[in-house]
Amino acid sequence: MNWYYHSRDPHYKTPFGAVKTNEQVSLRLDGEPSALVELLLYLPEGPKTVPMHWDGTAYRASFAAPGRPCRIGYGFRVDGRYFGAESGAAHFADTPLTYGLTVYDGAFDTPEWFRHAVVYQIFPDRFFCSDRERFLRAAADYRAAGRSIHVHGSWDEEPYYKPHGGAKEYVPDDYFGGDLNGIREKLPYLASLGVTCIYLNPIFAAHSNHRYNTADYLSIDPLLGTNDDFKALCSAAKARGIRIVLDGVFSHTGDDSVYFDRYGRYETHGACESKDSPYYPWYRFYEWPKTYECWWNFETLPDVEENEPSYTEFIQGENGVLKTWLRSGASGWRLDVADELPDSFIRGIRRSIKDQDPDAVLIGEVWDNCATKQGPEGRRGYVNGDELDAPMNYQFREPAIEFLNGRKDAFWFAETQNRLLEDYPKPFMDACLNLLGSHDTERTRTALTGIPDARTLTRKQQLAHHPDAAALARASKRLALGYALMAVLPGVPCIYYGDEAGMTGMSDPLNRGTFPWGREKTALTEQVRALMKLHNESDAILSGGIRIAAIGKQTVCVIRKSAKETLILLANAADTQVRAALFPGLFREGPDAVEPLDLAGTYIDENGEAIAARSVLSVTVPANGYRILRKS
Repeated sequence: MNWYYHSRDPHYKTPFGAVKTNEQVSLRLDGEPSALVELLLYLPEGPKTVPMHWDGTAYRASFAAPGRPCRIGYGFRVDGRYFGAESGAAHFADTPLTYGLTVYDGAFDTPEWFRHAVVYQIFPDRFFCSDRERFLRAAADYRAAGRSIHVHGSWDEEPYYKPHGGAKEYVPDDYFGGDLNGIREKLPYLASLGVTCIYLNPIFAAHSNHRYNTADYLSIDPLLGTNDDFKALCSAAKARGIRIVLDGVFSHTGDDSVYFDRYGRYETHGACESKDSPYYPWYRFYEWPKTYECWWNFETLPDVEENEPSYTEFIQGENGVLKTWLRSGASGWRLDVADELPDSFIRGIRRSIKDQDPDAVLIGEVWDNCATKQGPEGRRGYVNGDELDAPMNYQFREPAIEFLNGRKDAFWFAETQNRLLEDYPKPFMDACLNLLGSHDTERTRTALTGIPDARTLTRKQQLAHHPDAAALARASKRLALGYALMAVLPGVPCIYYGDEAGMTGMSDPLNRGTFPWGREKTALTEQVRALMKLHNESDAILSGGIRIAAIGKQTVCVIRKSAKETLILLANAADTQVRAALFPGLFREGPDAVEPLDLAGTYIDENGEAIAARSVLSVTVPANGYRILRKS
């Protein structure tokens, strides 16, 4: 008899995936009745052996998860030989191979409104300018203070990407005039897309167009408007059922800031001017005031000491940055470079915002698997239940781009997503911010022309990339297919401004062009609009179970099923159409796999056509396209 175990098959492990503290875990291992079988647990306090008992059909054991959040390993020993694997089905080996198991705080939950949201990310300077004359006056004030600023003469110009104005290297000091009132004017458009949450890149006073070099955390950048303009935006958005999430840059400040004041522009004394400054303890000077610790060695971005009590109070305190902007109308925060913030600091941020508004959301920029990510002090606590509500889900984005470009097959893509379902607590998984592009990646339509990751290319190579019309047309199909996956998979869809309009561009700053008002790829926009409408209205997506499986080399099937509805997405990344056949035996993995899959019934596809099925469902899926079938 073959020995067999599969960590994602509910027949072998219950409950599926991550477990709550102290929760009972039951395991089954198929094998032969005469063997000596032991369950090996690798706990934070050390290894533990649990005998497994033959029940007449299989070996079984159960154990209680640890009483505090952690990540444990487990595997099996059969007659002295190790049997296990990192994920999926197991095999014998001479050394221990363990499965991973996430243990999280059983009281952890994420805001329901966010789990059901559609998010739209906006780079404020590039979305819409409401008042050109107001912007030019603000730019003149900026220049009068001795700061470099270049104002584009036309909204349709390309962002600067070469040194300009006599500078020896590129600096992000060119502006188009997008502002907060411009976003407010475009709320009807965002609402038409099904957007229920706006994530804004930094909006606080700073001296670059990206504003990740904060100058004043408590003031809106004058180029964008005023503090009252922010309140007006939040109020108008709320009236349309849209919430606002802000970008918090708390690992560093700008050197030209009220806190550091490297150039002596402010009336108060910054850390670079006086050791008596209240801000001096925030920074790590090697030789004051000339040398100091910087973010990734950029002298314009001095690092802060997050656990310095006065800085912690400034950010997290009752009158601190977090609560001030929540009181002004924000509904949450996104933490820039969360993996560079201490866990204790993130826990403090969570306590602060939840104290102000229990429904506020906390998102972290984490590119890696949040359950297994390691830091200088060991495993990071993102999924423990006392830190993040969700990450920016690059663990969806990067596999999706590889799959849609045909560089990885459907089996690999399904494995990556099933792995997340297994590793992440369900409240965390359902809140993951699923994205295909952001201000830190090349534009999605450009990425889907088949180029390598832009991070592996020089600027010269990026500028030399000019896809032809056929490649761009195929990329548009792939983009819509990516949004279909995003709309149906667990998590929160996130649209990077202008991706739905067909914008292109390589990495920063070419991915930060202006929204092409009046020049949108309207067919693509309509597809995205329809998919977000589906996401917002489908009971199966919002509350149903999930199964993901490859049903061909380049075809993935996602099934969402609730008591009211079954929804099936067939996603074909091949350049030719395929005939996809579904049958119950394909779907053994996932939290919903404990119930037999019944495919019988009549489905309605995305075009309103009825499709009947018995035990097998067979449909044609277009090249670089999808089919969506729904059964009530």
